[in-house]
Amino acid sequence: QVQLVESGGGLVQAGGSLRLSCAASGSIFTINAMGWFRQAPGKQRELVATITNGGSTNYADSVKGRFTISRDNAKNTVYLQMNSLKPEDTAVYYCNANRVFRRDAWGQGTQVTVSS
Repeated sequence: QVQLVESGGGLVQAGGSLRLSCAASGSIFTINAMGWFRQAPGKQRELVATITNGGSTNYADSVKGRFTISRDNAKNTVYLQMNSLKPEDTAVYYCNANRVFRRDAWGQGTQVTVSS
């Protein structure tokens, strides 16, 4: 089992910044990559950014140049630095752990609200 605990969401004005954190525990050795997804009201969950164990990153076009995903392997923690936030970034953000030959793990979600 892998447990993911997110933190760092909140309310911010457009143009502001937030940093999300996701701490992983449990069977860490089964994790292949970690990432962030988001789901806005009435919309499907969508990928925001991912980072592999080797450090390769991938971003949704809508966040490229504004968001940065990083990881601290010593702390088993992944971060999402979000700058130049827009109202359309408002969503519940979920941490994801992609696992080898096992079902993905998900965090409980953290709300990010960007006011205009």
